[in-house]
Amino acid sequence: MRNRLPLALRVYRLASAAAVPITPRVLAWRLKQGKEHPARLAERYGQTSLPRSPGPMIWLHAASVGELLAVIPLIERIRARNFAVLVTSGTVTSAKLAEQRLPSGAVHQFIPVDAPRFVDRFLDYWRPDLALFVESDLWPNLVLACAGRAIPMILVNGRVSERSFGRWRLLPHSIAALLDRFDLCLAQSRADAQRFDQLGAPRVSSIGNLKLDVPAPPVDQPTLQKLRAIVGPRVVIAAASTHAGEESAIIAAHRRLRAKCPSLLTVIAPRHPARGPSVAEIARAAGLTVALRSRGDPPKRDVDIYVADTLGELGLIYRLAPIVFMGGSLATHGGQNPIEAIGLGAAIVHGPHVWNFAEIYATLDAAHGAELVTDADALTARLAEWLAKPAARSAVAEAGKTTAAKLGGALERTIAALEPYLVRLRLEQLAS
Repeated sequence: MRNRLPLALRVYRLASAAAVPITPRVLAWRLKQGKEHPARLAERYGQTSLPRSPGPMIWLHAASVGELLAVIPLIERIRARNFAVLVTSGTVTSAKLAEQRLPSGAVHQFIPVDAPRFVDRFLDYWRPDLALFVESDLWPNLVLACAGRAIPMILVNGRVSERSFGRWRLLPHSIAALLDRFDLCLAQSRADAQRFDQLGAPRVSSIGNLKLDVPAPPVDQPTLQKLRAIVGPRVVIAAASTHAGEESAIIAAHRRLRAKCPSLLTVIAPRHPARGPSVAEIARAAGLTVALRSRGDPPKRDVDIYVADTLGELGLIYRLAPIVFMGGSLATHGGQNPIEAIGLGAAIVHGPHVWNFAEIYATLDAAHGAELVTDADALTARLAEWLAKPAARSAVAEAGKTTAAKLGGALERTIAALEPYLVRLRLEQLAS
């Protein structure tokens, strides 16, 4: 399979090479959309001004925020063994997260545009000794170039949704040719492992989801104390990582709930903070008083809806709210990770569209460690019940904690799977 590439991959390589002249225009358009960092466009061409650390380098690629959050503990463990770590991602928000959360000695770069010229420039400079790809962000030229340089590649926290599986099956020989070049595929679940196996990955193991081992998100304690003082004894519910349509549902729920709970404060953290002003307009149109965190507005006593349209502050929100609706689940976006909120004591309610975390939510729901609602009316009813019966809410929160603890352990299993590669790199370093 490795001797001759499938036709679709050969066409892709030719097309991506031919498209190099239009790359500046594409990146300029993305820059206007806020999808590129203006001072770091050179990284998209495989260029950098940062020095490469001496010795073995482990490169880890995570597509965006969720993937990067999942592997930060893994990065910390690798850095604790004094390996140089290069982290790449593809979004501005993930770059901001990397700046905030990566351990000392780990370097972040934007992933280069997947054209042979830029990929080769990137690999020529950084010379990684081991490449870890997170979940399923597989760029063909990047994978093929690593294989051509005999760089061992491992897929960590591997995931294939039913939707992606269906798309990949349309080009079976191409995806098999890419997966065949990986040394290991460490899948999140048995279902993911089966899909990778059917797609042609040669060495697949189901070792659990790293997102279950992510520690509680950090918080600035003075900021938390100040916000708690402003909120005072008010009852707080939160809607985290919401998408279009979900804010309307939670705002409608607030209007109905405040009749019996007049002190209610609802915090909405949109998945994309730039949508904050539009969320505020929905609330104002519903006759509610709004404050936006991005503008420094405090959630004073008369505020109904507090829009947390900032980055990296879910740790703050989860510590304020004993009830959290996890977004992306009433809207058809596949859901968001509930583990951080559960770890901080929140009772979780979610919609039906949670395929990104299907196994986690199924286990939580079965153990009554989270509650499924099918629509906006059911969401309002569940919130009303928990507001009226704190003991019921607390029981769900406690069951969530217990269940999440049983699901953990993927980090240790991932480290164990990587151990032979790390030992080999260290022995090669000592022998050189």
